Order: sequence, then C-alpha cells, then structure tokens
Amino acid sequence: MYDLKKIICLFCATFIPLLTLAHIKKQDSIQNHDSISIIFIGDIMGHDSQIAAAFNKEKNSYNYDKVFDKISPTIKSADFAIANLEVTLAGPPYVGYPQFSSPDALAIACKKSGIDILVTANNHSCDKGKKGLIRTIDVLDSLNIPHTGTFKNLNERDQKNLLIFKKNNIKIGMLNYTYGTNGIPVPKPTFVNLIDKSLILEDINKSKKDSLDKLIVFIHWGNEYKSHPSNEQVNLANFLFKNGVDIIIGSHPHVLQRMEFIKDSTRQKVIAYSLGNFVSAQRTRKRDGGAILKITVKKDKNNCVISDCNYYLTWVNQSIVDNKKSFEILLCNDKNEKLDKNSRTKMNLFISDSRKLLNTENKNVKEIK
Repeated sequence: MYDLKKIICLFCATFIPLLTLAHIKKQDSIQNHDSISIIFIGDIMGHDSQIAAAFNKEKNSYNYDKVFDKISPTIKSADFAIANLEVTLAGPPYVGYPQFSSPDALAIACKKSGIDILVTANNHSCDKGKKGLIRTIDVLDSLNIPHTGTFKNLNERDQKNLLIFKKNNIKIGMLNYTYGTNGIPVPKPTFVNLIDKSLILEDINKSKKDSLDKLIVFIHWGNEYKSHPSNEQVNLANFLFKNGVDIIIGSHPHVLQRMEFIKDSTRQKVIAYSLGNFVSAQRTRKRDGGAILKITVKKDKNNCVISDCNYYLTWVNQSIVDNKKSFEILLCNDKNEKLDKNSRTKMNLFISDSRKLLNTENKNVKEIK
C-alpha cells in the first residue's frame, strides 16, 4: 500500500515551488511593462440650437453637463481623452454656424465629462478674429485644459506647439494642424497651425529631441460629408507615417471614415481618417453621430508598442424636454431602451450605416459593443 502522507509531502515538495515560481513569473511579466490608454473623440460643435438648449432662463446661465452625462463613464475609462473643439470661446453674443462662439460652460462640461485635452486648429479657429482666438486660449488655460493647434504668438507656439502628456513611464507627444480657416486670414500676432509639409516636417524632427515613445498628429482635413478619405488625405497620411508619426486622428468631414491599425514586425501605426461628430445639431443621415477610438500603448524595457485599437459608436439624441430641445450623447447599444420610436429608428440607421462602412473598410480595428 502507498503511504498517503509521503505522497502528499512529495507532491508539496515538488509542485508547490513550481507553482509559486510560475506565479512570480506571471507577476513579473505584468510588472515588466507599463501601459497607457488614450481615447480620441471627434468634433465638438456648438450650433444655435445647442446654445439655446444649454441656457437656463431662471439662472440666466448655461450648462452642458446633461449633454455628456451618459457618455462620461466611457470617456473616463481611459487615462487620457482628447477631442477636437470646433468652436471659439469668444464670449457673448453666443452664436452657432457659420462663425461659432460658444459659452465657456461648454469647455467646463468637457472637462467634467473626462475630456483631458482639446485641439483647437480647425477651419473655425478664426471665426471671431484675434479676440476670439486669444480668449479661447485664455479660457482653456483658466480651466487647466491642455491644448494645442492655436497660439497667441510665435513665442507661445515655440513653447507649446508639441503637447506632451505622460503616465506610467510612457511619454506621448501630439501636434495639431488644419487645412485652413474658412478664408479668414489668421490675425497677427496669433498663429494657427496650417497643413504645410515643410512646417510639419520641421515640427516632427524637433519632437524627436524629446525622446517620445509615440507621436500623434490630430489633423483637420478632407472633404465634408464624404465617407471615404480623399487622395490628399491618403497621401498626407503616408507622408506623416514615413516621417515618424505613429497615430493620426482626423476631423472635419463630420461623418465617419475608415480606421486602420497597421502592424508589422518593427512598428505599429494607427489612423482614423475621420471620427465624425461627437456632438452637433446636424441631423442629416450619417452626420448625427460619430466614434470614439480607444488605443492602448504598452512599454517594457525593450520597446513600446500599440497593443490594442478599438472603437465605440456614439449617437446624438435630440429630444424635446420642458418645451425646448435637449441634446445628449449616447453609446450605440441596446441599453437605450427609453428612446422613443423615432429616435430609436434614427439611431439604428446610424448604426447600420456605420457598421456597413467600418466593418468593410477598417483594418484591425473592431467595434466595442
């Protein structure tokens, strides 16, 4: 007969150290890499009806918190969230299209919702002239919201053009450019980063001195309301990747365009040609929603890689509350059962259109459902 006590002792002496060693190795593998998650968000607009919806007559003030309430947990799920602020904060009178000036409360709500960084170079940067451009910067600074893309003068651009953020030993840099400013000259001495290959190349080369782990370019480009990137977008993207950019995030078309996560043996590259509208009053088909792109960057002692790249679909619900329009950003999922039939139909159409495009044209970028 076998001595059970001896068998148990032998098992403990042989296998428990191995299991402990395996656990230690697993812990070491976890601790030997750092990670950072980043969320990218499309266009934050401020049409007249959005301004009216945010106004509280009794308090004589503006509040946009409700717009972001339901999407805020998703935004806050990442270490950093970055969005395109496509309005000026030029002060009253507050107006929408074609020359935007939104209440400061919009930026306050962005920060409360979890948006950490705003880019400001877009075709509406100069809507309210020098005063509007400078005041937008001042408001964001007063709220401690980091930003890049527009600057009070060349000296400020020299100091703040490359926006750097870091966490867990990972250092990320970001640049921001726009194709133009709707024909409005950039008022001196202010500066708006315009798409110019020689300028961009100079900025990229300068960024290499900062020992970045990854470089992002957030760029305002393309043709409005077109679901496919133009040849100019594709060519410019190739130029950016060739010269060391790792992540390209596009805005301006106000509709979704494809996303690509390109992986090879030496490098990973991500591009979202357009993330569409995050919030606006545009209700035309395909313009009433957008996408949130979420990536994860991991770093160990040997290298730094983009490990994950996925997206959420979002949709803007416009409804009537207390006899006036109300806006709220929703995740596109089955949890929005309280939507009325008309809103549900419109959301489902946006979902259908978006999945038809992105499921066909995306490369290695899947929807988070």
